[in-house]
Amino acid sequence: MRAEAGVRSDRRDRSARIRGGRSRIVRRAGPIALAAVAALFVLLVAAGLLFAGSASRMAAGVTIAGVNVGGLTEDEAQAKLEQVAARYESVPVVFTAGEERFPLRPSTLDVQADWAAAAEEAIGKGDDPFPIRGLERLWLRLAGADVEPSADVYDAALDERLARIAAEVSQPAREAAIVLRGLEPVIVPGQPGRELDKEAAAGVVVAALAGFERVETPLPVMVDPAEVTRDTLAPVAAQLRVVLSAPVRLTYKGATFTITSGEMAQLLALPAEGATRLRIKRDGAARRLENVARGLARPPRNADFAVRADGRVRIVPSRPGRELDVAATSAALLAAASRPADRTAALVVADVKPRMTTREARSLRIERQLASYATLYAGTADRINNLQLAMELLDGARIAPGAVWSFNEYVGPRTEERGFRTAPVILDGEYAEGIGGGVSQVATTVFNAAWESGLKIAERRPHALYISRYPDGRDATVNYPDVDLKIRNDTPRWVVIKASYDESGILVRMLGGGPVRRVESIAGELEVTGRPRTEREPDPTLYEGERVVEFGGEPSREIRVERIVYQGGEVLYRESWYTSYRYEARIVRVGTKPRPESATPSKEDEKPKQDGDDPTPRARR
Repeated sequence: MRAEAGVRSDRRDRSARIRGGRSRIVRRAGPIALAAVAALFVLLVAAGLLFAGSASRMAAGVTIAGVNVGGLTEDEAQAKLEQVAARYESVPVVFTAGEERFPLRPSTLDVQADWAAAAEEAIGKGDDPFPIRGLERLWLRLAGADVEPSADVYDAALDERLARIAAEVSQPAREAAIVLRGLEPVIVPGQPGRELDKEAAAGVVVAALAGFERVETPLPVMVDPAEVTRDTLAPVAAQLRVVLSAPVRLTYKGATFTITSGEMAQLLALPAEGATRLRIKRDGAARRLENVARGLARPPRNADFAVRADGRVRIVPSRPGRELDVAATSAALLAAASRPADRTAALVVADVKPRMTTREARSLRIERQLASYATLYAGTADRINNLQLAMELLDGARIAPGAVWSFNEYVGPRTEERGFRTAPVILDGEYAEGIGGGVSQVATTVFNAAWESGLKIAERRPHALYISRYPDGRDATVNYPDVDLKIRNDTPRWVVIKASYDESGILVRMLGGGPVRRVESIAGELEVTGRPRTEREPDPTLYEGERVVEFGGEPSREIRVERIVYQGGEVLYRESWYTSYRYEARIVRVGTKPRPESATPSKEDEKPKQDGDDPTPRARR
């Protein structure tokens, strides 16, 4: 016990001696450290005093766009930089992208560096309060600092030049594709493309042209990787091998049609330009199956209305049609060809719904013919073609109770693409040639059928010139899309327009139902309101003094027609229609050919163009 106590006592003494030694060292080091700090402070203050310089002049080691401006004032630095910029204004910087090189000059894009702002930023480096300014300037002297100037550029010129560079540099990625060598599929690997990063390139170009370094400067180009790779198309190539491995058969009601591997190869659209699936070309399949499609096709029959002799109407039932569904048959053919066995597919036949079914026809509740009107053909073969085409488009038009029907909206534009031809028309009161000439005869026929039916006429314009083959004051003209004929169905039932033609003319029937209407028309006198003026046309084929009446002219006229519509013995409405027609000038051809000297001048006279008393009348619409 005593021995242990002695040991612990010795340890405590030794620890006390160590602590005492350390205390003495610390007491001696403290004054030394303070002296060192004081010396360092004095040194820093001295350095701050020594290198502080003038706040109005730039610190040594500061450059702007690589140009040394140390010791200069703002104005001096700006002047120096402007002088340097003037020397470099027409010196190009060569920009590179891939293998292409594009030299550009600052003057080309009107690049203007803001040297005043750069000088202001440069003098701000090392302008801290004294004496820190001296220390900062000492650091700048050792490490240096460069100021990049901001710059303005003519944006339109920059965009145009970058677009030209992009057009030369950019290349789209080429996607992997499959081609056939004989009947063996081969995968053509894709290649990455490249595209100029215009936004980043704009910054690079402006920064380089605003500075004074004339070294080749790369433009940022982005890589456009191919999305479809060899691995993507490997399964498709395997499928293609199966598709072309043996013939495929199409069946329909016991009949079989064989598609050989060679024919199949011609029908296929192989993966290319980003496509990743096999498909059958629709046009190719339609041509290959054209005969089959023609044989099984049956057009639909629309429900129709047949008018009996007593005016009552019966419904002719509709019948659905059928046609080859080329798209569905192509899909079935490819699916069958993609199978190693059971390589047979059925032709897909689709039903074709008629425009109007029997059920829809019954829902219209058509009971009888309200009225009909017919006009005879007149004019050229092209004009008659226009009449017949318009009648085909018009047939089956339906007008809901209370609705207003537009001739122009239903028949549509009269264009060559739709089959209309050039024929005589009346434009601005004159006969001329125009596409769709003659369609106004159809409008006149519809107008008179609606007139006799007692339906409301919402809009109608008469011809500018009088046409004798139409009822006086009861003609209508149309011109797509401005001049229209509109009919209001003011009956409680639907109205259906039946339009037909034969070898002699056209016929329009109005079919409907509801209360019976009776129409009374009272035409006034067709009054002459003015004589035609004479127009003389020089004719070099006639001798001087000779005249030929080409056209006798027509006077201007006017007429008032009254329509009274009765329903159930009472007047439903009474209305008057006033129509005026312009005159047609009298055309006289006057000779201009000099007479032979031996000929005896004769008295001027007028003679008709042909034998007889009346000149040949002009063609009518």
